Amino acid sequence: MIKITPLSPVCGAEITGVDLSGTLPANTLRSIENAWNKYLVIIFRSQSLSAEEQLTFASNFGPTGERGTPIERRREVDDYDGSVMLVTNQKDKEGNYIGTIPEGELWFHSDLSYQEIPHKATLLNALEIPDSGGNTMFANMYLAFEKIPAQLKEKLAGRRALHIYDFATTERYNLDRGLNGVQSCWQPIFIKHPDTGRTALYVSRLMTALIEGLDRSESNNILNELFDISEAPEIIYEHKWQKNDLLMTDNRCAVHARRDFPKEQLRLLRRCTVKGSNALTAAA
Repeated sequence: MIKITPLSPVCGAEITGVDLSGTLPANTLRSIENAWNKYLVIIFRSQSLSAEEQLTFASNFGPTGERGTPIERRREVDDYDGSVMLVTNQKDKEGNYIGTIPEGELWFHSDLSYQEIPHKATLLNALEIPDSGGNTMFANMYLAFEKIPAQLKEKLAGRRALHIYDFATTERYNLDRGLNGVQSCWQPIFIKHPDTGRTALYVSRLMTALIEGLDRSESNNILNELFDISEAPEIIYEHKWQKNDLLMTDNRCAVHARRDFPKEQLRLLRRCTVKGSNALTAAA
């Protein structure tokens, strides 16, 4: 018997009564997926998983994703064919970080939105957490869409935006540098979620750089308005990590960001993703 407990009015739910290290029956998986569709972010506490067990659980929802193009391949993805990434400030004996995105704040974003077919789910297993800070915030992009003024919705209907990622954490990409050597893709601004049928805003402060068909100044003004709407405190759930949490978020209807934490405190999350099956579809 599993129990689902909402963690905030906007998104996030804790699921108890399930051990993710073993094989799960079909009805339990359906309940988990239904909760994920409803709450966008689901959390399982006290899940001490190996990388293989985390990947096995993720594979119940689709093929697990590789880190991406060779430009993204780093030390921590060499095992598991690039399906596992370590998000950590841990260092090796030579003083080099063993993972990626080691320290500091991380702006709101949706994982791999800069690819034609983004990965639909991100799963994070907390192996070590700092005593303070390092919380992850999740914004409900269904609610963000609802908050956009009608006139602006009409102006943006059917338009696309350019998503770019160059490994920055608190800085938008400078378009004057051109697009050579960076990962980028045009995505609909408003998307129809393939499973729920609901409309979500699909932009993020970290990765969205330009609105199609608008000059740079107007595009920046509108994007800043959309970013502010999507980061309003009333549509955000902030997750305070506990060791051995397993969290799964829907990248198609939620964006996430990280708060800063003390550099001297260890933070180690193991990440994997689930591939999307189709390119994102613009909302009608």
